[in-house]
Amino acid sequence: RVRLLTHLIVREDAHLLYGFFTEEERRIFRLLISVSGIGSNTARMILSSMAPQELILAILAGNEPLLKKVKGIGAKTAQRLILELKDKVSKDVRPGDFGSLYNNTNREEALSALVILGFARPAVEKALDGLLREHGMAIPVEQLIRLALKVL
Repeated sequence: RVRLLTHLIVREDAHLLYGFFTEEERRIFRLLISVSGIGSNTARMILSSMAPQELILAILAGNEPLLKKVKGIGAKTAQRLILELKDKVSKDVRPGDFGSLYNNTNREEALSALVILGFARPAVEKALDGLLREHGMAIPVEQLIRLALKVL
């Protein structure tokens, strides 16, 4: 059984339906398309390139170089993303929400191992973040890698 969250965009020439696994992904997508110059395809590209938490951290930290790594995002668009979304994103974030997620050495070890095996870094990060949320931060590296291989 799968629960799929959607966002419908109605245009003169098309009805576009976008699907998301989590409410957070859908919320971030809606925030992204609210920025001038960011359409649904660019928002989709951003969410495929990085996990929602990573995007939020990049926006809060003003990490323009990380945002520019996404295909279709240049310097001006990255600056606009940071400028327009920093306040909106910071309202929903509590201190420590992501700190443990990104300081987790098990996550980093599993990430390195899976990237070396040839998996795409954004997909691996997304999978690991979901597994860590589901199973907790204390999960052993070996188990984390096994579960991630099943997801990927």
